[in-house]
Amino acid sequence: MSRTTGTTQKTENVGTDAGEARITWFPAKAPRLVLAAGHGAGGGIEARDLQALAAALPGHGVTVALVEQPWRVAGKKLAPAPRTLDTGWRGLWPALTVPGLPVVAGGRSAGARVACRTAAELGAHAVLALSFPLHPPGRPEKSRADELLGAGAPTLVVQGGRDPFGRPEEFPPGDHGLVEVPYADHGFAVPKKAPLTQDQALETLTGAVGRWLEGLS
Repeated sequence: MSRTTGTTQKTENVGTDAGEARITWFPAKAPRLVLAAGHGAGGGIEARDLQALAAALPGHGVTVALVEQPWRVAGKKLAPAPRTLDTGWRGLWPALTVPGLPVVAGGRSAGARVACRTAAELGAHAVLALSFPLHPPGRPEKSRADELLGAGAPTLVVQGGRDPFGRPEEFPPGDHGLVEVPYADHGFAVPKKAPLTQDQALETLTGAVGRWLEGLS
C-alpha cells in the first residue's frame, strides 16, 4: 500500500484480487462518517457529482473517499464484469475502515450497483446510490431493482429527472429514500435552458446528501 499526501487530500493505492485500486481521501477536520464513493463504467472520479460531494461534505464532518476501481487505475477503457467490480470493492473496503468511523458505501451508476450488492456483507452503515441504473436505456423490462431493494442498509437514491437509465417515477416503492434533481440527465447535467443552473442542480444533490448523512449520525 503506497500513499501520497497533499495539502487537502491524500491518495493511496490498495492491492485487491482484481488489481490495484486507488482511494483519494478528502478528510474532514472532525469527521463523524466516511462516505466512500465509486465511479461509473464510463468515467472516473472526475464525475461532477462525485467532485461536488468531495468539495461540500468535509466541511460538514464527513470524510469523502473517492474510489477508483482497478480497471481505471490500470488505464483500461472498458469496465469488467460486475463480479470483478465487486471483488475490487471488497478488497479495498478494509482501507476505508481504517479511520475507525462508520462507512457509508456509495457510488454513481455502476458504482452504485456495486455498493448495493455488497453493503450487507461488508457491514456498510448505509448506501448512497447516485444515478442508479435501474435499467438499460429503453429497456425497462431489464430491471435491476432487486439490487437496490436488497441492499440491506438505509439507502438514498439521488436521480436525475430525465435519466434514461431510470427516471425517478420509475423506481419501485421500498425502504429507500429518493431525491430528484430536476431536469438532470444520468451525469446530472442540466440543459442550458432549464429553469435551474448547473450549480443549482449540484447544490440540490449535495444538500440532499448532506441532510441525509446528518440524519444517519
